[in-house]
Amino acid sequence: MSPLPAMPGMPALSPPSALSALSMLSVPSALPASPVPSPVRGRRPAASRSGRPGPARSLATAALCALLLAAVPPHHPAVPLAAAGGGWSDAAATRYWTADRTAAALAPTAPAGPAVAATRAGPRRAAAGPATARRGRFFAGLPTVGVLFATGRGARAHTCTASVVHSPHGDVVLTAAHCVGGTHRAFVPMYDGSGGRVRTPYGVWAVGGTWHPAGWTAHGPGSDLDVAFLRLRPDAHGRTVEHYTGANRLVTTASYVHRVTVVGYPAAGAHNRADRALRCAGPTVRLPGRRQMRFACHGFYGGTSGAPWLTGIDARTGRGDVIGEIGGENGGGPERDSERVSYSPLLGSAALAAYRGAART
Repeated sequence: MSPLPAMPGMPALSPPSALSALSMLSVPSALPASPVPSPVRGRRPAASRSGRPGPARSLATAALCALLLAAVPPHHPAVPLAAAGGGWSDAAATRYWTADRTAAALAPTAPAGPAVAATRAGPRRAAAGPATARRGRFFAGLPTVGVLFATGRGARAHTCTASVVHSPHGDVVLTAAHCVGGTHRAFVPMYDGSGGRVRTPYGVWAVGGTWHPAGWTAHGPGSDLDVAFLRLRPDAHGRTVEHYTGANRLVTTASYVHRVTVVGYPAAGAHNRADRALRCAGPTVRLPGRRQMRFACHGFYGGTSGAPWLTGIDARTGRGDVIGEIGGENGGGPERDSERVSYSPLLGSAALAAYRGAART
C-alpha cells in the first residue's frame, strides 16, 4: 500500500502492514474529564440491516413519522449528502427523541417469527446454519457504537448502527451508505433498552450532514462503496460527541484476512428481546468477486447495517481500530443466511475522500 496523503499539518503515513491510519490523528487514551450528558435525551435502536419494528411500537412510529418531516435531499455521490434543516439541532433531537418515543418506535409491530427481508437495511431471513457456527452475544454496549434513528421517505424509526471515528473536530460517525435516508436523523451512542427501560447515557445527537463515495450502488462493483460518514451537530455547550464517548481510529486495509469484533444493534423484537447491542468475534475472508470482506456469525439481523468491524480493542476503554462496517453487496449480506453471513467493503481511497469531507480536513 502506498502512504496515505497527509492531512493539513500532519505528515503522510506509511502503513505499518496491511493497516494504515486513516484518521491521521491518534485517539485519546482516555475520555476528557467532563460530565456525561444526563440521560434525558431519548434514543432508541435500529431497523437496518434494518429489522422491522414489532407489535407494541407502531403507533409511536406513526406519530414519529408525522412529526419528523425535515426533508433530506437525495443522495449526491461523493459530495455531502446534505445537512438537515436549520432547525434540526442536538437540542431539537433531544426534545423529539424522548425515551417514550424511542421505546415506542422500536417496539415490535409484527408477531414473532422468521424475519423476511433481503438487505441489512431491511429485515433479514432467519436461516438455519451449522450447529457449530459462532453466535453473537448481547451485552451492555460500547460508548462509541450506537443506533441511528430516522423518519420519512419510508425509513423505519430505528434504522441502522453507526460508530464514532476520530476526527479533528470530534463529530464524525461511520455507517453504511444505504443507511443514510430519512429525515430527523439522530445518533444514540450505547443505547440500551433492556428491562423495558430506555437508557441513553451519552445523549441524542442530531445529524447535520452526510458524505459517501460517488458511484455507490446496492449491487455489483458499486456495492464496494457502501460506506458513509455523518457529521453530528454539537450539543448546547458546543461540545461534540467524541468529547463524551471517545472514538475509534479509522484505518484502511489492503488485506481481506483479519480477526475482528463486530458490534451492532439488531432491531428490537423477536431477534433482540434484550434490546441491547450484539457482539461477535471471528475471522474474515474475501467475498469472491468483490473488494469486500466476509464474516460469519449468527444474530446480525436487520438493524445491524453500519456495524463497525473492530480490531485491537482496548479492554479498558472499549475502543480500537475500525477497518470496516456491515455493508456492501445486497446491503451487507447474501439473500439467504443474511443473519449469519455479513459483508464489509474494504476502506480505501474513496472512503478516505468521504471521511475528509465529513471531517473538514
